[in-house]
Amino acid sequence: MRNLLLSSAAAVFALSWSGHAAAQDEGAASEARAQSADDGADPESLYLSATVPNILVSASRSRDSDVTKYTGSATVVTRDDIAVRQVRDIAEVLRDVPGVAVSETAGQTQIRLRGSEANHVLVLVDGIEVSDPFAGEFDISTLQAEIGSSLEVLRGAQSALYGSDAVGGVVAYNTASGSELGGFAARVEGGTQDTVNAAARFGASGSNWDAALSANLVSTDGQPNARGGIRDIGRDSYTVSGKGAVDLSENFELRAVARYVQTEGQFNNSEFDTTSPNFGLIVDSPDTRFETEAFYALVGARLELLDGDWTHDLSGQIADVSRDTFGAFGRSSGSEGERLKASYLSGIQFGGGPVLHQITFAADWERESFRNTDPSGFAFTGERDTENTGLVGEYRLSVLQFELNAALRHDINDRFSDATTFRVGAGYDFLQGTRIRAAAGSGIKNPGFFELFGFVDGQFIGNPDLEPEQSTGWEVGVDQDIADGAVRLSATYFESELENEIFTSFPPPSFTATPGNRETDSERRGIELSARARLGPRFSLDAAYTYLDSEEDGVEEVRRPGNIASAALTWTAPEDAASATLIVRHNGSTDDLAFTDPSFVPVRVRLDDYTLVNLAGEVKLSDNIRAFGRIENLLGDRYEQVFSFVSPGRSALIGVEARF
Repeated sequence: MRNLLLSSAAAVFALSWSGHAAAQDEGAASEARAQSADDGADPESLYLSATVPNILVSASRSRDSDVTKYTGSATVVTRDDIAVRQVRDIAEVLRDVPGVAVSETAGQTQIRLRGSEANHVLVLVDGIEVSDPFAGEFDISTLQAEIGSSLEVLRGAQSALYGSDAVGGVVAYNTASGSELGGFAARVEGGTQDTVNAAARFGASGSNWDAALSANLVSTDGQPNARGGIRDIGRDSYTVSGKGAVDLSENFELRAVARYVQTEGQFNNSEFDTTSPNFGLIVDSPDTRFETEAFYALVGARLELLDGDWTHDLSGQIADVSRDTFGAFGRSSGSEGERLKASYLSGIQFGGGPVLHQITFAADWERESFRNTDPSGFAFTGERDTENTGLVGEYRLSVLQFELNAALRHDINDRFSDATTFRVGAGYDFLQGTRIRAAAGSGIKNPGFFELFGFVDGQFIGNPDLEPEQSTGWEVGVDQDIADGAVRLSATYFESELENEIFTSFPPPSFTATPGNRETDSERRGIELSARARLGPRFSLDAAYTYLDSEEDGVEEVRRPGNIASAALTWTAPEDAASATLIVRHNGSTDDLAFTDPSFVPVRVRLDDYTLVNLAGEVKLSDNIRAFGRIENLLGDRYEQVFSFVSPGRSALIGVEARF
């Protein structure tokens, strides 16, 4: 199988090379460098300025906005950031974003924003909600970094715009359009643990149309993840995606997005024998594996009137996700989830001179259905569903150096009480390059399938009387530009409070797990610091630090490190002939839960801190071909992100990329 994957990847790369001999546009940054040579400008400084992130797509329901004018906290990871760091799993680059904590195990990688739960983060891929309707959250290990992709992270409650799930914030992943990154690009790499990764992309555009198609393969035999284990935990993940748009008239556009993801991998179980010295620990579990399959699609139409000042947008989307696990005796569990969503919005902007007003109305209808396909016969396998209708009003004001935005949403739920959420923010730019900003908002998270209906009878009993979790919070921050924007520093203080937190209890005498709403509140507060600097024509630096204090009734919440830091230093040779990037990521110690007591009531344990060092580099072989390589976990640190799951050690890869 490994040889077949390698041969297939090499064949795709060779075919793409021979099929596109004529050089085409390599994207906006390449155009900027070429234009600078014609104008006599410094191509290196222009290249750096071309990669500075400016646009936020997810901060408003109707129009893109300038990240430097956003009144909340946002980070844009550009396609150049992803390229120079040689990111393959999006989860890895999220470690470089302030306020984000990542915990990774085989088959389920979670992200938490500002101390939120993993299912409190809304993940959008090209505008599509991609969380599993059954599980209630998104396994971000299934999101691979496609050529030309970029990332946005909004921190703080965004339910006023997006409804349930956006308690901690929004992660929006965007693939490049044909006009943004035209031509053909492909890469293939291989390395330790029999790892083979490959990607191919084609983008094209015309006067009234745009199209892009992408395919990704990530495959590895992996490493052991049990303490003292010898069983390698590998995975194969395949992604095919496409997006396109066509202008049927000067002011009417149709668009479509589609994505298919299949992931297969191994995992290990806990030792359930109470007489074993390894009881409650992860142990080698031969023949255990999982398969996930997901299909996502979106179609939409956009009409612009009054010279583009009044927009109408109608869209529909679907997410269809299934997951199966297997053991020595065949399939052991399974689930299916589907989300149907329709949205309409109307947004108008007006004003004169330095004053600009924007008003948006949006309406969302969403139906989630889910089914437990457990083969044991001890669980209900019929379909259940929930429906929601959300009504949104949004207002934005821009007056010279002052920005104001406000949003209000009312959700009508068929299984829960209706809810109203809000968000308001303001920012002001001083002439000295200083910007102050403040925002406040609320969030909501509806109970999921597990929590409402349970999973396997006698092991996890659902609670249909659960109430949605509700959060309110605020933040204040300052951004400072230095040296004409060559350096940008940001600092933010935030607080939030979560009510009705859903937790799992184990009441005696049976100690059977069941969820409930807490009567006490969960409080989160912290500080986020970031720096983005161009250090002359050759070096750039991105750094971030987060301090987090997250407690529930005075007790530290699990998997939320108190200190997280990262730094990425990139050197670029003249004329972009070569580059090298050193990345250092540190996670402080954190609490976790261990099921090492025979009653299965969890006990609290402490996970050690760890520091990861990655080194990546590339060299230009010709105008269209580059060779690259990287070492991940350079120091070979052995660490656990989740109790008893040992994370991967050192690995190394080399590859080649071509663009035409």
